[in-house]
Amino acid sequence: MLELGLKVFISYLVGSVNGALLVGRLYGGVDIRKVGSGNAGGTNALRTQGKTFALLVMIIDIGKGVLPVLLLPGLALGGIEPDPAVTREWLTYACAAAVIFGHCYPVWFEFAGGKGAATVLGVLAVIAPLALVPAMLTWCATLLLVGYVGLATVLAAAAVPVWVVLMAGEAAGNLLIFTALVALFIAFTHRSNLRALLTGGKSPDIRFSLLNRSG
Repeated sequence: MLELGLKVFISYLVGSVNGALLVGRLYGGVDIRKVGSGNAGGTNALRTQGKTFALLVMIIDIGKGVLPVLLLPGLALGGIEPDPAVTREWLTYACAAAVIFGHCYPVWFEFAGGKGAATVLGVLAVIAPLALVPAMLTWCATLLLVGYVGLATVLAAAAVPVWVVLMAGEAAGNLLIFTALVALFIAFTHRSNLRALLTGGKSPDIRFSLLNRSG
């Protein structure tokens, strides 16, 4: 269990390196949590700070989802023997969950982070790269249809476990459990977006969506 605990802890610390807050400090002390929606994520960064800022944020947040999941499960740690009771598959999922959680609740930034979407992309790129196809198709289709980024993100995350069931069925039971939990977590982190949609308190994020076309 020592190996599991240490690698999960390292993954959480890596996840806590929040891209929007880090880039904001490099940009002269911009605290993304005090502008726009107040969320320390790529969407708010794009709206308030521009494309270059948002691109740097996305590179960091996606990259930190890739590296721990790709490297840590098979990495030999000095003085710590691999735990035979923990499969490499479950260790991978544990590291993935920790890095996502760290992004949303970063210890380096007072536990106020982003909503996890970009880091989930990085995690999926390692664990189930083909799942990115239905996720991105769902995201784009939802955004073009109704214009809400938050709803598009929630539905994109939900599309992944559906894809796992359709493509692999019972053969990918562990992956289904992991992706279903991630989808629920993404819905939780986007609960304010969903609540605003239900109460009619949110305008579309884009104007060219088919159902909310202005003019």
